[in-house]
Amino acid sequence: MGKKYFFVSVVVTLMMFAPASQSLAQQKEVVIGAIYPLTGPAAPAGADVKNGTELAIEIINGTYNFNLPLAKTPGLPKLGGQKVRYIFADHQGNPEKSLSEAERLITENKVVALQGTYHSSCAATASQVAERMGIPFMSDVSSSPSLHQRGFKWFFRTSPHDDIFSENFFIFMKELEKNKGIKINTVGVAWENTLYGTDVAKADRRFAEKYGYKMAVDVPYTAQSAELTSEVQKIKMAKPQVIFHGAYVSDAILFIKTYKEMNANFQMIFGHGSGFLDSAFRRELAKDAEYISSWEVWAADLTVKKPMVGAINDIFQKRFGRSMNGHSARSFTGTFALVDAINRAGSTDPNAIRKALQETNTPGDQTIMPWKGIAFDPQTGQNIHGSGIIVQVHGGAYKTVWPFDFASVDAAWPMSEWSKRK
Repeated sequence: MGKKYFFVSVVVTLMMFAPASQSLAQQKEVVIGAIYPLTGPAAPAGADVKNGTELAIEIINGTYNFNLPLAKTPGLPKLGGQKVRYIFADHQGNPEKSLSEAERLITENKVVALQGTYHSSCAATASQVAERMGIPFMSDVSSSPSLHQRGFKWFFRTSPHDDIFSENFFIFMKELEKNKGIKINTVGVAWENTLYGTDVAKADRRFAEKYGYKMAVDVPYTAQSAELTSEVQKIKMAKPQVIFHGAYVSDAILFIKTYKEMNANFQMIFGHGSGFLDSAFRRELAKDAEYISSWEVWAADLTVKKPMVGAINDIFQKRFGRSMNGHSARSFTGTFALVDAINRAGSTDPNAIRKALQETNTPGDQTIMPWKGIAFDPQTGQNIHGSGIIVQVHGGAYKTVWPFDFASVDAAWPMSEWSKRK
């Protein structure tokens, strides 16, 4: 009897202490799927966006004294402190792979929402899956305007799109003409033949006409080209004063190298984000990247206006060994917008999350972006407050040059000719 009583006592004692530890062990997680190019030509950009998402998760799951939704409390308060876990999938820059990964994440991993994808063509297919299966899709980095023009009910995008970015370039040029007395008459565009490049070219053509510039050359090319000599020769012969590019990183680097080799000079080279913002772009080109400009949504020098930007960038640098860029800042922001909506929904039910996303009204001072805030258009899911800036490489780093009230340096115009560079 004594041994039996001792055994029962031990079991009872263990049961008394078990509930707390078991509840922690069994505590549910909110699982979200993110689809990015983790291998292939755009892998450096994929690493940037993945890192931005991971830092956002770290802040959301921890306790940080930042003026960001969910930063000051661990986990999701309205879901009992549940933590967030992202499952990352690799689409390799392939729209069909993006589609199959979206289906896998939803059916096998039971994710409550999807996020991604960097490539607009991959966002198109993954968001189609989300729409068909009734799962919220957060487009954090992809910029093609057609993505939010499909009448989807489950699509949401925090970042501005290429129509906004393209018009910013033309407004910037007009303001430079007025303020600095320069004269620009002709422009050109080179664009890779996927959804992203096609939409870039459409926007540039439209705004060139609107703002009174002649489109001197319009050059499509095959994405991930091995050589671009004929395209650069055509551009050089047309002599546009300004050339716009819709290119991912390998093509962006190759264009600049070929311009230098063929001594093709312009007053300015503008990149439509993407490859021009990739961390590999400046690293590979070194001094040849100087004065090249791009649209952006974020730059480290915004810390002058928003001290929180510098503090978060410091954490990013310590964790990943390099500064944030526009890609990582946009995925960081998209993650916060999506997870904040899940918390406000107080549920992982897709309809509740969708409703919370529709009700989003995040003020600008609760983001790291130079935006008025985040609020989604009820018809399109596009953030109505997203806006762009223009950055230019100075001393190996992108510096803000426009809007002028955010600028940390004066824009260099025209950029130096290749033969005059040291």
